[in-house]
Amino acid sequence: MPPVPPRPDDTDNVTPPPPTDAAPAPTPVEPAVAPKYLKPSARSVVVMVVVALLGIALILRAWHLWPFTSSVMVTDNAYVRGQITVMAPQVNGYVTEVLVKDFQHVREGEPLLRIDDRIYAQRVAQAQATLDSARAALANSDQSQAQNRAQIASAHATLSAGQAELQRSRNETKRYEELAAQQLVSINDRDKFRTTQASAQASVQQSQAQIRIAEETLVSTQVARKSLEAQVESAQAQLELARIDLANTVIHAPRDGQISEASVRVGQYVAAGSQLLFLVPDTLWVVANYKEGQTWGMAIGQPATFSVDAFQGQVLRGRVQEIAPATGSEFSVLRPDNASGNFTKVVQRLPVRISINEGQTLAAQLRPGMSVIVRVDTRSKPMD
Repeated sequence: MPPVPPRPDDTDNVTPPPPTDAAPAPTPVEPAVAPKYLKPSARSVVVMVVVALLGIALILRAWHLWPFTSSVMVTDNAYVRGQITVMAPQVNGYVTEVLVKDFQHVREGEPLLRIDDRIYAQRVAQAQATLDSARAALANSDQSQAQNRAQIASAHATLSAGQAELQRSRNETKRYEELAAQQLVSINDRDKFRTTQASAQASVQQSQAQIRIAEETLVSTQVARKSLEAQVESAQAQLELARIDLANTVIHAPRDGQISEASVRVGQYVAAGSQLLFLVPDTLWVVANYKEGQTWGMAIGQPATFSVDAFQGQVLRGRVQEIAPATGSEFSVLRPDNASGNFTKVVQRLPVRISINEGQTLAAQLRPGMSVIVRVDTRSKPMD
């Protein structure tokens, strides 16, 4: 085979560089161009100024600074309140009858439920028997006093008769003493009259002793009567307590209102003080927790408006009824101690009670616990 001739490399096609001693060609220099400044249009300036003013206005509005300060104090930390009564029994026992249903409207004095009263009825009968026994003992004491007074009167009569007999015996004895001294009567006759006088004297002393005994017996009976009177009063009190317990076996509504969910059931054993029902009264109000800085200028009687979240912003009217005497933190169980450690200022809130004006249809639909937004105009004059 004939030999293959070598292929030429790519370097064979490269033009050799010019000799190093040749001078480079001069680069042409362009003249410098002055920077151009665009002149803003009047519309752009107006837009920028408007945007800046809007930003400043938003900042002032957010911080309630001039000229956005308002006399209307608003807070959403407000709720509907009411005196919810916890219905609890005062006696123990089994529930025999539940007379209300869930969320039922009741009137004052209406019975709500009954507890088995058989034990308490027997306690009333027992207390009545104890009272009757004490009264009988007191009557017996009165009879004993009358008897003692009669004995005293009889003893006084006996004493009077004995004293008369003693005086007669003394006179007879004196006369016979004189006759015996003249030997006109025998010594035996004189001694008989002496004996009669001594017997009459003993009878008088006996009558006096009987009077003292009767008087002491009367005093003792009178002292015993005071004890019997105390027993009668104690028995009367026990009877009243038994009657109260018997009456407490029926729980009545203390006021008009609406019952919560009736969780108690027939046959359930309930203890005194256990929560059975909740009674929500018809009288409601609003408590608004204002920041302390918002209460400046707020006074009792100023008109207020509030909107309820559940009513889709519909407005109701009221007035400032009371302002709390201290902030909410002062009534907390664990009060903050700012005297030690690092201090961080926390804005305090002051509860303000808002009464609800009468004659508003929506007021009947209010329920305790509803969230509201309250507005109070501090520049308005208090209402009478």
